[in-house]
Formats: sequence, C-alpha cells, structure tokens
Amino acid sequence: MNTFGSLNEDDVLARFYGVIPAGGVGTRLWPLSRAAAPKFLHDLTGSGSTLIRATYARLEPLSDGRTMVVTGRAHRRAVLEQLPGLKNANLVLEPEPKDSAAAIGLAAAILHHRDPAIIMGSFAADQVITPVETFQQAVREAVYTAAEGFIVTIGITPTYPSTGFGYIRTAGGMSIAGAPSAQAVAQFVEKPDEETARGYLEAGGYHWNAGMFVAPVDLLLKHLETNEPVLHAGLMEIAAAWDTPARREVMRRVWPTLPKTAIDYAVAEPAAAAGDVAMIPGAFSWDDVGDFAAIGRLNAASETGNLTVLGEGARVYAENASGIVVSDTKRVIALIGIDDVVVVDTPDALLVTTKAHAQRVKSAVEHLKASGDTDVL
Repeated sequence: MNTFGSLNEDDVLARFYGVIPAGGVGTRLWPLSRAAAPKFLHDLTGSGSTLIRATYARLEPLSDGRTMVVTGRAHRRAVLEQLPGLKNANLVLEPEPKDSAAAIGLAAAILHHRDPAIIMGSFAADQVITPVETFQQAVREAVYTAAEGFIVTIGITPTYPSTGFGYIRTAGGMSIAGAPSAQAVAQFVEKPDEETARGYLEAGGYHWNAGMFVAPVDLLLKHLETNEPVLHAGLMEIAAAWDTPARREVMRRVWPTLPKTAIDYAVAEPAAAAGDVAMIPGAFSWDDVGDFAAIGRLNAASETGNLTVLGEGARVYAENASGIVVSDTKRVIALIGIDDVVVVDTPDALLVTTKAHAQRVKSAVEHLKASGDTDVL
C-alpha cells in the first residue's frame, strides 16, 4: 500500500492520533507506586510534572488535541485532574486490566470506528524522554512510514548490554518519503542474557524495544484479527457501541471475556514475520523508570552531595551517605556512613534497600499480596 504520494505532509500528520496506555502498578517502585496511585501519576524526575502529564505534553504538538488515554476506572479522577485538556470522549476506562493488546487494541478499534484512515501512535504513560524535539521528529518519521502501510516501532539506540529489554533486529534501510531513517524490521527478540546482549551491541543492527508503535488502525486491527480473533471480535463489538448509549452494557458483558496477551505477541511479532513492520531509530534519551535506581539516575542534577532527595518538605540529614531518599512524610530521616541506599518513607510503609537490589522490590510486593497485607498495596 502506498498512500503517501497522493497526500502532502500536512495531510499525513493530520491523520495522527496519540494514544497513551496508562496501566500497570509499578511494583518495583513500591511503596511510592500503588494500585490506587501508580507511577505514571507521580513526578519521579523532579521536573514538577508527573510522567503522564509529560507524555501528554510531548504528544500535543503532534496530535493537536487528538490524544486518547486508556487507563483503569480507578484512575479516572486523577487522570482528568492532571490532564485538563483531555476530551471526555478520548478517555477510555478499563473495568479491569487485560494487558497491552486489549488496551491498545480497544483504542485502535474505537478510532477505526470513528475514522478508518487514522494513524495511531501508542506511547506508554510512564517513560522519561529527552530531548522532546528529537522524539517528536522520530514520531513524524514514523507517521510518514505508517502512511505507506507499515506498523512502525521506534527503537532505542542501546547504550549498554541490557538484559531487561527486548530487542529489535533491523534488516536494512527503506526508501520512504519524509522518513530518511526508516529501516525494515527482521524480527523482535526476547530479553537476552548478558552474553547475548553484548553480542547484539557488537554486531550492530539491534535496538531496544520500548513498546512504541505507530500504525494505521486498519492494519493493526487486521493483524490482531489474524492472530487473536476472539480478542479482535470482542474489541470491535465494544467499539461499535462506544459512542452510543449501549457502551456500559456492552463493555460490562464483553470485557471480562477477553483474553489477556501483550501487543508484541498479538500484533508486532507476527506482523514483523509478515514483513509489515518498520523501525525509526530513536536517538534520544529514554528511561522506563523501572526501579528506584532509575529515579536516582534521572534526578542526578538535583543531588546534594551524593544523595538524591525527593519529596516536598523532606527532612533528611546525611553524613558520608549516598543513594536516594523519597519521603512522603515529615519524619526526620538520618543516614550516616551508608552507601547507595534507597529509602522510601510513606505514612503506612517504609522501604529500605540498596540501588543494587532495587529490582527485587517486586518480591516484597508479591509477599505482601500472598500474606494478605493488601491494604498497603
């Protein structure tokens, strides 16, 4: 399919619709991030802006009011307070989480029902990206590439052999008007071990998969129907009723029956195998704020000595100490002679660990859930 030649650049960009899936609890950021107040609702960078507000602001110059947020019903009020410019018709509330294929697929189905020519871009609510202008240029190239009939991912240039991210293997450049850096995608690769990741960096042609997708809604739904027909049928039924009085009844009846799966498995990987996926390299700084060590990195500029302190009115005394303190109380926290510590103090829960063990916070959440202490989750 080649639609670009018949449209000028403004026509192509006018088809773009931003979608922000705002889900997940961020268990590695407990006790700051909770089910009722997940990480995307917090300012974790010291910028004065929450993660979801920063994501919305990055997209606004491109979408010009055409931005949809998909989130849980419990977060409706908080999201609307943080995004006063969000139109009510563009707030999609999930009764319960069903993984990324359902969330992104529902957005695509609703947009397709409104206008089948829409090109949607899905960008998670909890990522930190700088500089914004470089990101926006990558999205523009992705939109031009999507207009040629591709599902497009924005791949992050790897800076170290990460074992925490999946990778995208590219297969050479493409000739796309308006997208000089577009590359064909050979395959998506699962999270590797460290030796394999080092091999990827040495070989070149591999990028981190940040879960950013730009695609014509009709093409995305076509692959979803091929690979997950039950999910596709349910989402299309919901979408047909979305802008009608029947929305509540249909959503209540259909949503619980939908299978759970990730968008990578349902769409991206099989689409890549079919030759329908392209990639735009993202030459910008990107962080998914996966743990408290990441917060320490992102707030390096605000460090006093070797200690990063977050929290309005935080009362911290430090002597020969380094690490990060996040305080949501007025309690005095004194640190003496301790390195790379992580202290997170909230009114009903206290976390003490180290940056090296920050990824293991999730196990504490799992233990609390298993033991029934769900009041602090």
